[in-house]
Amino acid sequence: MLHPSYADLMKVVNSEVEAGDTPVVNSRYSIVMATSKRARQIIDGSDPLIENAAGKKPLSIAVEELEQSRIHILSDEEE
Repeated sequence: MLHPSYADLMKVVNSEVEAGDTPVVNSRYSIVMATSKRARQIIDGSDPLIENAAGKKPLSIAVEELEQSRIHILSDEEE
């Protein structure tokens, strides 16, 4: 089981969206794609944006970064 859950991660990502606006993330797929992309960046040498990352797997680091709002998923309009 993933901790935090997909639903919790979706709430974090969409927390900055104004009421009535389209959410940035609508599905688990978006969470999976964002965290896997960030994990690949970490594997390729990017520095982790969280403390105590030593010994953790890149995907775990990416999920924790997303949960702590250290990384953001851009909407189609922002890209």
